[in-house]
Amino acid sequence: MLHSIESFLPSVAKPARYTGGEWNMVRKDPAAVSVRFALALPDVYEVGMSNLGLKILYGVLNDRQDTYAERAYCPWPDMEQAMRETGTPLTSLETQTPLRDFDAVGVSLQYEMTYSNILTMLDLGGIPLESGRRSDTDPLIVGGGPCAYNPEPLADFFDCFVIGEGEE
Repeated sequence: MLHSIESFLPSVAKPARYTGGEWNMVRKDPAAVSVRFALALPDVYEVGMSNLGLKILYGVLNDRQDTYAERAYCPWPDMEQAMRETGTPLTSLETQTPLRDFDAVGVSLQYEMTYSNILTMLDLGGIPLESGRRSDTDPLIVGGGPCAYNPEPLADFFDCFVIGEGEE
């Protein structure tokens, strides 16, 4: 049975990490843009929200009239368990849209220890893990960041990688 996170949010540690609504959060009409892009950082909100590269990409993409960039972070194990038990997908902070419903999901590859979190996010987001199992209706999975310079360990799970500065 599919639930919204509000039904179990009081039972998880640090529920504010899943609600969004921060100062300067970008809000656009999803129906008024051509491209919806989820910026995913495979770590918890407290780590990811301070990432300057993600903030820059968020600003660059949202400065475009045709694009709406939203953010998603990996849930803590208590939230992951609640989501799996209830069939609740991983969603963006801005509009609570499931990751599977975006046109593209850009994953920031900051360090190798978060690679397993990438698979958790894809799975919770309702996206087939291996790129070869995805269809045209699944989002494009794009990897970037410092670890994209050696993309081979993750090649089976991504559709493409941005090597170098993504902002450019």
